[in-house]
Amino acid sequence: MKYSLRTGISLVTAGLLAATLLPAQVTAQDTITWRVQSHWPSASSSYSDSLETLKELLAERTDGRLQLELHEAGSLFGSGEIFGAVSRGVLDMGTISPAYEMDRLSTAGVVYGLPNAFKNVWEAAYFYKQMGIEEMIQEEAAEYDVYYAIEKVYPTEMVLKEPVESMDDFESLNIRSSGILQTFLTEAGAAASMIPGEELYQSLQTGVVGGAHWGAVQGALSMSLYEVAPYHVRPPLNIGGIDAYVISEESLNELPEEMQETVKNTIEEQFWRRTNEYIYLEQRALEIARAEHGVEVIQLPEEVRARMLEAAQSMWDEEAAKSDRAAEAVEKMREFLAELGYVEQ
Repeated sequence: MKYSLRTGISLVTAGLLAATLLPAQVTAQDTITWRVQSHWPSASSSYSDSLETLKELLAERTDGRLQLELHEAGSLFGSGEIFGAVSRGVLDMGTISPAYEMDRLSTAGVVYGLPNAFKNVWEAAYFYKQMGIEEMIQEEAAEYDVYYAIEKVYPTEMVLKEPVESMDDFESLNIRSSGILQTFLTEAGAAASMIPGEELYQSLQTGVVGGAHWGAVQGALSMSLYEVAPYHVRPPLNIGGIDAYVISEESLNELPEEMQETVKNTIEEQFWRRTNEYIYLEQRALEIARAEHGVEVIQLPEEVRARMLEAAQSMWDEEAAKSDRAAEAVEKMREFLAELGYVEQ
């Protein structure tokens, strides 16, 4: 073919047009910014200790090529809308509680932590990571084009404005709750309702609710809940994977392969660091809460705890009925608890 100026211009134009039609490829030298919506208010200890730390680690380990643009709870989407926004690719990443996705992910209740199951944090960590439970919810989330990773394992414990001294007291109690624990507390006799984290303090202060849970001691302390609710209830309601990272699979797959592995490995490393760190920080936070707010650790009356145990075991069956995956997860949990001597198989 005889080459001419017109031919050259045509070839260049065709090349530019083809380039615009091809999917954008992220190179190893590009800087990528992910928009990240959290369900944690910036006051929450996990916002700084987990999310801001992850941002710093990923920036460091990618030589600044991956930057997380953080948005606290309620700033872009409601907490229950984050998963959907990540699924649609409107957000690159988010933090959520599986409690918000129980209608969408059948194993979310098991991952969140079934009530009255585990007694120690290490048991729940082993259950999720070594017995295939995290993989189950990852398979479900992948159907929505979302990569799911448990953020850490920790207990959920209530705070109360006033002690509960009888079943009548418990049945007249309004409690801020979420997910499977909201159902559990309601079935046990209390009135439980979901209130977003950014509205929680005011709801306790004004008496809309008389009790609440936001993590355990650290969560309550960081959210200033002890200023209006100085009674801390133990043992925990549950121990579970109560927080999670969710990432758009499209956003993840657009990263260079080594950067994808960096993201996943950093989140996995942070799971173990934060889970272990949380145990230590709980005790330290409790001493601060006692000294600064006169916090008192209490138990619920025996009759209330007996009712809660009945409700919990009923809920295990209800969660198992949600899907074949959920049934398999609950059966694995029962077998594990039997091995630990907690239940009869």
